[in-house]
This record gives sequence, C-alpha cells and structure tokens, in this order.
Amino acid sequence: MSEPYNGGCACGAVRYEISDEPMAMVDCQCRDCQRKSGTGHGSYLTFPSREQVKLSGVATHWDMVGDSGNTKTRGFCPTCGSPVYLTFSAMPDLFTVHAASLDDPGRYQPQMVAYRVSGHAWDHLDPALPKFDRMPG
Repeated sequence: MSEPYNGGCACGAVRYEISDEPMAMVDCQCRDCQRKSGTGHGSYLTFPSREQVKLSGVATHWDMVGDSGNTKTRGFCPTCGSPVYLTFSAMPDLFTVHAASLDDPGRYQPQMVAYRVSGHAWDHLDPALPKFDRMPG
C-alpha cells in the first residue's frame, strides 16, 4: 500500500486520513455535483471501507436523494464551508472524498466521467476517459 490519503477542509477544522487505496476516481457531471462545486463537475475518490478512515473535527451533514432514490450525505466544514466527503445510504461501507480536499491533489487520477448527459460543452474533461451517461454499476 502507498502512503495514506490525507486531507480536509480549507481551514483545517475537519481532517481525514485514509489507510486504503481508492476503488474509483471519478469526475461526475451530474447537476448535484455542478451545483455543489459551482462549476461543471465534481471530482471524487471512493474508498471501499469506512473502517480505514480516521476523521477528526466535526463536519456538518446535508442529506439529499439521488436519482437512484437513495440518500447521499455530504460532509462539509461548518466553519469554512468546504466540501470534504460523501457517504451513501445504499452502500454504507463506502467513503468518498473530494479530490480538491486532498493535501496532495496530484494523487487524484480520474478513471472515468459519470453523468456525461448533464455535462456542458465548456467543461472540458480528458477526452481519453471512458464516459457514462449515468453512474456505472
């Protein structure tokens, strides 16, 4: 295994350390991610086990229902407002972090684009990446 993935919010009040390798690195162009990011997509690393995640600080949570009908919970800093992580009711073991929240964002290497159908022509993502109309299974 490589070094743990460390990161957190802009002000440092919410931090994580993940001693695992991501199972997926995804650029998502769904409308929820566009609104959350204030741009054309969100970039995420998803890890297979919440047991490998050490969180410090207290995040504020916001629940929303995805197009699958399942709840996704967004964790963000109550002080600076930075988005930090997501969890999913349908897949409670998974833990997803925002690529920009990494201490070393260069570790993010996108593997695919999800929700291409919601993408905008001005949001130029790597044309070599596989693209899916929705979230792949």
